[in-house]
This record gives sequence, C-alpha cells and structure tokens, in this order.
Amino acid sequence: MQTVDIGELSVSAYRKVAPDWIVEPLLAVAERLRGARVVHLSATPYGGGVSELLRSAVPLYNDLGVRATWKIISGEPAFFAVTKKLHNALQGGKEPITDAEIRRYEETSRRNAEQLSADPDFAGCDFVFVHDPQPAAVLSFADFRGGKSVWRCHIDTSQPAPGAWDHLGKFVEGYDATVFTMAGFVPPSLSPGRADIISPAIDPLSPKNMSLDDRTAHAVLNWIGIEPDRPLVTQVSRFDPWKDPLGVIEAFRLVRPEVPGLQLALVGSMALDDPEGWDVYRRIGEASRTDPDIHVFTNLTGVGNVEVNAFQRFSSVMIQKSIREGFGLVVSEALWKGTPVVAGRTGGIPLQVADDAGGILVDSTAGCAQSLLDLLRDPGRSAALAAAGRERVRRHFLLPRLLLDELTLLDGLAHGDPPGALMTRSDHRDPVCGLTTPPGPGTPTEVRDGHRYRFCSRQCRTAFLRDQS
Repeated sequence: MQTVDIGELSVSAYRKVAPDWIVEPLLAVAERLRGARVVHLSATPYGGGVSELLRSAVPLYNDLGVRATWKIISGEPAFFAVTKKLHNALQGGKEPITDAEIRRYEETSRRNAEQLSADPDFAGCDFVFVHDPQPAAVLSFADFRGGKSVWRCHIDTSQPAPGAWDHLGKFVEGYDATVFTMAGFVPPSLSPGRADIISPAIDPLSPKNMSLDDRTAHAVLNWIGIEPDRPLVTQVSRFDPWKDPLGVIEAFRLVRPEVPGLQLALVGSMALDDPEGWDVYRRIGEASRTDPDIHVFTNLTGVGNVEVNAFQRFSSVMIQKSIREGFGLVVSEALWKGTPVVAGRTGGIPLQVADDAGGILVDSTAGCAQSLLDLLRDPGRSAALAAAGRERVRRHFLLPRLLLDELTLLDGLAHGDPPGALMTRSDHRDPVCGLTTPPGPGTPTEVRDGHRYRFCSRQCRTAFLRDQS
C-alpha cells in the first residue's frame, strides 16, 4: 500500500485569499478534532482532480492538528480497465460490465484490503475517506474496527447505466457516510440520510493556481511552441470522451475563419487509473495532425502545473465542453485567473458560473463556437464575466471552504449525527446546492416557517422557491 509523500502547508497562508467567515469556523472545528487520525484512500497520486485536491488538503489537515495520511491502491492494468468501465457506466456509459470483470474488481480489492489492514497508519485510525469507484470495495474486505468511514464520489452518478450502481452500491452501503458533489448525483437507492453534499475546490496557492506574472506566462508558453502574439483558446482536461475534445476541435474550426491567427491548445493529463485516455489521445492526434493551429500537450511530455497555469492565464477564453461532468474544477481554476469560460451545461459547471458569473454555458458544438466568437469579439464583456467569476470562486470554491465542510462532516460523525442532517440543520449551508454561504449583505436569503435560509446565488434561491411551491 503506497503512501504518497506530501509537503508542508500552513492554513495561515490562506488568510490572504480566503474569507474570514470560512477560515475562523475551520479553525474552530479543527480544534474539536485535534489529534484525530484520518486516512485518505484513492487510485492514483497524479493525473486528476482527486489527486490535486489531496495533494493540498492532506498537508493542511496536518497543519490543523488532524493527523492525515494518503494511500494509493494497486492493481494490474486489467483492473483499471474494469474500473474505467465502471466509472463510465456510473456516468451513463453503455458498455456492459461482465461477471468476470466484477470478479477481477473484487479480487483486486481484497488484495488491497489485506495490504491496508496491515498498514500501521490504518490500524486504529478514527476516519477513512475513500475516493471514487476504484477503491470503493476495499473497505468491505479490510479489518476496520471502531472508526468512521466516508465514501466520496467525485463523478456524476445521476443517470447510471442499468445495473451499474448495483455493482457498487452493495459496497457503498457499508460506509457510515457518503459525499456527493451535487444532490442530483445521489442514487435513489442509497439509504435515506446517508449523503452529505460537498462541492470540491481549488488550492489558490498551488503551482497550478499561484500568481504568475504575464512575462513569465508568455515565456512558458513560447518555450513549448505557442505563439504568444496570436489569440489562443484552450481546454484543459483528462483525455476522456466525456470532455468531448473532438467537439472542441470542431467548434474551433467553426470560429477560426472569423478570428485571424486563432490557436487551439488541448492540454490533457494521462492518469495511472485511466487506460482509456490513450485511445482518446490517439483520436485527437488523428483529428489534428495536419492542422498546425491545434496544439496537443500532456503531462507526460513536460506540460505540468506551471504550464497549465500559464495556459489558463494567457488564453483569451478557456473551454470546458463536457458532456457529463462531476464538477469540472478547471472552470474555477480559469476564473480564479481572470479568464472567462465557455463550458458545457452539465454536472457542477453551472454551479460555478451561477448568476452569469464567469462565462457562458452551452449545449452543442455550434453553441460553443458562437459563444467563443462572442467573447473573442467583446473583450469588455469577457473581462466583466471573468471578474464576477473570480469573486464567486473566492467566496465558494477555495480549499479552506472544502476543508471546513469535510471536517464538519467528520465532527458530526464523531458525535453520532447522520450525514444528511448536516445540510438540513445548518443555517449557513445553501439548502439547494450545499455550499457554505456568508452572512450579511449580498447573500440571497429566504424566510420559511421562521427559519432564514441563505443561498449562494439567485439561481439556487429560485430553485428553492420553485420546490417549495
């Protein structure tokens, strides 16, 4: 069982960027959990949003006095081929999973459980956080006594393929709590009151998101072959069919005749647990090979966090043309850097650009092309959208808010509170989307039956009123 090496981070550094109404409650709940031992279990130490979150969150757990470690499961390529099929099926993919593949999944999970049970960090820990479908079954076979367990789902499970949830649900039911990104992602068959809703967040001080001056960004992109004096649009994502990279290429080709010199960059990460990525990468290569204005980069060819940072800062518009999406943190990353987005109307993306903050939502390739063209032609509108988007990210999608929500969940579990009660009882959580919301002017509110509800956006308030009517 691999333990991921992590650095040291301090919560005090985040006071410069995160609101006090987030940081102060975070310190208070962390003090109640001081000395608790937490193990985070995931599938890969690099190449995706989960690994990026844990890379920053685990050091901050420790700085707050909560003793946290991060473990990685192991498996043969055939195992990760099965978990990718399961991942796709949970998001609505149609490729069936065979009985032999389920047996492989369970057998590999048992072997990982044996390793985990023998791990000294796991023995006697107070909480275990298991992330996504790949390691979900491990805890069912492990020797875990006395602590509380949480399964954290980072993908859109609102419309799973028939039978997909049946394979996973029998393992998930064994957890003390589950966490989903949005209420609409919670499977109807999950036992009532078992789910909390917590949106992910970005680390504003990580190499991908830290301040990067224009001169440095210019030099970084020039070094890898981007012409800084020409307009640029970019999509940053895994090479995954759900991100629709071929649709991005088609939209770009519709826009290019109207914007002289326009360039497209597709920046993808190849992850240990995603064998399908190589096939998508090949198809992108075939579609772009004869087009010198399309640039394709990966983390395996020297494009890492700093380069992504430069792309997100330097691009005129960022694209996230997802068909299905768990959340799409690259949207918040772009907005934090003051760059507007054109993104698919799916998953957690609309939550990040609620109330017209940050960008334009689209439902088709033609819509993507037209929205790109509109923003490229109107720099004033682009700047206004981006500024509103950055403020929304500051209020709702920075790492300290995520830590506050996670530690509040663990504190509740330690005191016997059911996970589902955390939203319904809280006076600072949006009852629609679950986001922690600030008091005071600027926060939409509504009073019902003597209780004042706070909302992260007018959009969520409207949804609440519609559901109450």
